[in-house]
Amino acid sequence: MSDLSRIEQLCVEKGMKMTGQRRTIARVLSESSDHPDVEEVYRRAVQLDPKISIATVYRTVRLFEEANILERHDFGDGRSRYEEATEEHHDHLIDIQSGRVMEFRSPEIEALQREIAERHGYELIGHRLELFGIPVRPEKEGA
Repeated sequence: MSDLSRIEQLCVEKGMKMTGQRRTIARVLSESSDHPDVEEVYRRAVQLDPKISIATVYRTVRLFEEANILERHDFGDGRSRYEEATEEHHDHLIDIQSGRVMEFRSPEIEALQREIAERHGYELIGHRLELFGIPVRPEKEGA
């Protein structure tokens, strides 16, 4: 079993030079269960290697994105957020109050999108769906 993170392994497969700091950043991103922005990646990486600069994190994240290892998202909060690029498609539901991002899959939505594209004479080759919402609070009884 390799001790490389998923992102480190992808970088190696793509022939990318992996410095110690790139490995640290790749590991931070691989271990992220959320969708961190560059500043959050930096905060996590500097805990592992205090010598990492914010500029190194920005450059590395951009390099990983250009190599299609990371996907960049704009969830409407003015910050680019990142997640590992995968073959398995999913969409996002963003709580605009807390900033929480939930991933979901919906065969019905996927079918509808293909149907709409076909109706307009297109073959769907990709899409991105981001839903923005606020939590629904149950109404008080008797109100």
